[in-house]
Parts: sequence; C-alpha cells; structure tokens
Amino acid sequence: QVQLVESGGGLVQAGGSLRLSCAFSGRTFTTYTMAWFRQAPGKEREFVAGISRGGASKYYADAVKGRFTISRDNAKTTVYLQMNSLKPEDTAVYYCAADLTTPTMTVSDVDYWGQGTQVTVSS
Repeated sequence: QVQLVESGGGLVQAGGSLRLSCAFSGRTFTTYTMAWFRQAPGKEREFVAGISRGGASKYYADAVKGRFTISRDNAKTTVYLQMNSLKPEDTAVYYCAADLTTPTMTVSDVDYWGQGTQVTVSS
C-alpha cells in the first residue's frame, strides 16, 4: 500500500512563493508517475502538474504554467511543487497523487491520494 504525505502548505501573500513536498512510501517510487491536484471550496478537484517516472517529462495546467514547477527526487522518494507568483485564485487544498500509468492523470486515473495540504493566498 502506498502512503503519500504532503507538507509545506500555509498562508502567503499574493506574489509570494511556497514549496510543497510529498513523501512517498510503501512501494517502488520509480514505478509511479506523480502529480499534484488542487480543490478549491465549491469546485471540482483539478490537475495542476504531473511528472514522469524519471522526471524528464513534466506537464502543467494552463493556469499555472510559468509559475509552478514540479520535480521529483527519486533517491528521496519525494515529489515537489514549487509555486511562485502566487495568486488568490491559487487558494485550495493541494493533493499529491500517484498513478502507474500516466503523468497527465485524471482524477479517476489516480491510484493513491495524499491527505492534502491547505494553501491560502491573501490579496
């Protein structure tokens, strides 16, 4: 069974930065593609960024391109989301996700979810 534990969320002013981390355990990390999703109050959970098993291929939602960067450290079995130039509309609970198949996973594709970490951006 895979466990995903997110950390790094918090309150930040607009224009600021945060770095989210997701620690993976329970299976072979390099078997899984990884992604970040987010869910704002009253909205559906949405894809933010995904990364391939080796880290060479990365994918982003249009809303975060140029501001967010996903990365992974396979030696540390951890995936990161560096978030810069944050906007109030980035406020959401951010979830780490693991899938055996594709880094552009949809909600229904996800094999394992983390518990989520709150990110709040004040204006």
